[in-house]
Amino acid sequence: MRRSSDLSPEIAEESAWWRDAVFYQVYVRSFADSNGDGVGDLDGIRSRLGYLELLGVDALWLTPFYRSPMADHGYDVADPRDVDPLFGDLAAFDRLVADAHEHNIRVTVDLVPNHTSDLHEWFQEALQAGPGSMERSRYVFREGRGFDGSQPPNNWVSVFGGPAWTRVPDGQWYLHLFAPEQPDLNWDHPEVRADLEHTLRFWLDRGVDGFRIDVAHGMAKPEGLPDMEIRTQVPGVLSDDAHDPRFDNDGVHEIHRMIRKVMDGYPGTMAVGEIWVKDDERFAAYVRPDELHLGFNFRLVEADFDADAVRSAIEHSLGAVALSGTPATWTLSNHDVVRHVTRYGGGALGEQRARAMTLVELALPGVIYLYNGEELGLPNVELPDWALQDPTWERSGHTERGRDGCRVPIPWEGTTPPFGFSTAVNTWLPQPNEWDHLTAEAQLEDPGSMLSLYREALEHRKSNTSFAGEELEWYGAPAGCFAFRRKGGGLICALNTSGASVPLPPGQVLLSSGPMDGDQLPPDTAVWLA
Repeated sequence: MRRSSDLSPEIAEESAWWRDAVFYQVYVRSFADSNGDGVGDLDGIRSRLGYLELLGVDALWLTPFYRSPMADHGYDVADPRDVDPLFGDLAAFDRLVADAHEHNIRVTVDLVPNHTSDLHEWFQEALQAGPGSMERSRYVFREGRGFDGSQPPNNWVSVFGGPAWTRVPDGQWYLHLFAPEQPDLNWDHPEVRADLEHTLRFWLDRGVDGFRIDVAHGMAKPEGLPDMEIRTQVPGVLSDDAHDPRFDNDGVHEIHRMIRKVMDGYPGTMAVGEIWVKDDERFAAYVRPDELHLGFNFRLVEADFDADAVRSAIEHSLGAVALSGTPATWTLSNHDVVRHVTRYGGGALGEQRARAMTLVELALPGVIYLYNGEELGLPNVELPDWALQDPTWERSGHTERGRDGCRVPIPWEGTTPPFGFSTAVNTWLPQPNEWDHLTAEAQLEDPGSMLSLYREALEHRKSNTSFAGEELEWYGAPAGCFAFRRKGGGLICALNTSGASVPLPPGQVLLSSGPMDGDQLPPDTAVWLA
């Protein structure tokens, strides 16, 4: 079992460190490549820890690096207690954790409990064992409908497109809410629960500081697997629908209580769930004292660049966690959504608005999740058809381009691809030639760069007492604007999404997202006042 003495004094000091931490999501394939194969890896991350310390983050979240055939780039896990050779080995993981802790950066890792790879030994045993076997009972196998069983057991659809069921040669069907290569586990089976506990302890004993739980509102299936209501726009995992029986079933809370019980034996560790649930009371149920420490909040991701929409997202988020006493979490981008520079309009306008929303996000009380590359102002990339690898592309019949555009490798230095990401000419996804001005090297010494804005804002957030308050007070503001204050800390954050400059609230300017206009706040700009 991990001991507090295994950590540096700064890391070991506080058991609830996560309550106001800044996490940095590393999409492992795209961060840094140490061996020249064009794919990011664990030693590549380790080589950039100095950059992450300079940026000012408190913890990492690593996307899956486990053994996998990579049908969904690692979210199809064949062995959850080993490192895929593509990313290194267990020794490389241990080196990364040890070095991160030396840099006073904690390490959290992805956990994928809803499903396994179809090449997991359990699923291969299930295929061999046949209907009615103990091996099949670890997954969700059912007989088909119709006189000959040729129709799926229900009408559920996959998040990646097409039916959520695949038929095997002996006639039965298995459930996969995602790709056919990702069969859903049966969480009513005691071996499934015992195996997850084994996985939790395996990584906790190696020194990880916590977990991000993939599809944390999944896993539990409703009794009888009733049909879902099919609408013109079929709800997927990145949406919330109270009538969707695939997700947010009450039985999931027993699973999270089991996870929490394990983690309580490892002081100073935490778990955050990917919870696409908008109802405040149902969301709050996931972060009760005996369940998850934190729940991912996607309201800022879903909000347009509009003062009223952003304020509503903030108020709903704070209202949901107020029911449980848990800190709110805030994020603008991740590996599943279009990068926010592009969402906010792209080009110079999108960058200007992204800078403004960065100050809004970092002014809020609670936990911040940054996505690798957002601090460089990276946009989504329109990749050529031949480069697309997301399973959504094939499953949708080439109608949905998927998530590859937000996963393009990070540009570190130089003027041409691969921009220091790798020594390989061809990276797993191609980088745009015009990214030369977005490299970390190009931005590091430029005081007006996106990277400099992030560094300065994170430094203020960490060291300035104006950020101490955990509650917000709202000021009156012109249409298209808002201003709030950190109660007890004193920081005022103001945002202007209107089309004209407006008077600044009273206070001394601490930091602005763009050039100021005297005592006026320009459009598409945010400011911190102390």
